[in-house]
Amino acid sequence: MKNTNRFFRLFAALFLLSAALQIRAQDTPRSLKGEIQFSGAFALYPMVVRWAEEFRKLHPDVKIDISAGGAGKGITDALAKVVDMGMVSRDIYEQELAKGAFPIAVVKDAVVPTINTGNPMYETLIEKGLKREAAIALWKGETKYWGEAVGTANKIPVHVYTRSDACGAAETWAAWIGMKQEDLEGTAVFGDPGVSSTVQRDKVGIGFNNIAYAYDQKSKRPFKNIAVMPLDINGNGKIDPEEDFYETTDQLMEAIASGVYPSPPARDLYLVTNGKPEKPEVKAFLEFILTTGQQYTTETGYVPLSAEQVRQELNKLK
Repeated sequence: MKNTNRFFRLFAALFLLSAALQIRAQDTPRSLKGEIQFSGAFALYPMVVRWAEEFRKLHPDVKIDISAGGAGKGITDALAKVVDMGMVSRDIYEQELAKGAFPIAVVKDAVVPTINTGNPMYETLIEKGLKREAAIALWKGETKYWGEAVGTANKIPVHVYTRSDACGAAETWAAWIGMKQEDLEGTAVFGDPGVSSTVQRDKVGIGFNNIAYAYDQKSKRPFKNIAVMPLDINGNGKIDPEEDFYETTDQLMEAIASGVYPSPPARDLYLVTNGKPEKPEVKAFLEFILTTGQQYTTETGYVPLSAEQVRQELNKLK
């Protein structure tokens, strides 16, 4: 009940802020026309698609094109002005800011370790969880057996997966274990959907995914054959009650919002333009998602920004 009340308070604050600023998207003239193009992070793709659907109900004459290809492609396309906005699921580098990158934080998300529910050690993996030290050994290629990962003598082999594309998920996961994406060992797979489907097929596999590719947003539970391996945050070799929040997206989102789930691998997601946006349709879209659009975040599997962060991001657009 406390978690539910906390979310209600958050949404109430966001809506009050939206009204106070008087920049709700529905106040934008309905004659708004133009085109908005996006490319980039798989992590942000489902959320931007949902926002676009709602935005076009208000502005049917605005054409919106969205393509996923990884955060690296998103930032590159935005800086080259190939698209209006790049979807980026990592922090923006200083050199990218120097080139004109103008980031707007739009929502929160997290990367989670994913395993197959058919793993012979499944119950043990869920009970013991994944320590940070064990994750380091796994993605350094030092761990060959699942028993080594959770402190048992079991000799079931472990298959480790990483990403082949330049992406925020891999960079964020690497940051949690003190590495860089290029240092992650394992079989490289393209895209979030690729890692998810690979782990679904491999009973001894482990990968990492953004929430939207680990959980079915209709049921709010993990996809078939996939489970999130809990993080042993305090490193005591077991998952304590306060670390057990992976059954549904609602539980996980509350853990992210409250800071219980660590950051990284939790992080802000960004829409990035080349310089401060000037196109009326782009500005209207950003204002919409930072106000009215925040109500669609939790049902799509994301965590809304705090009221203070919404205010900060809106001020950037003035």
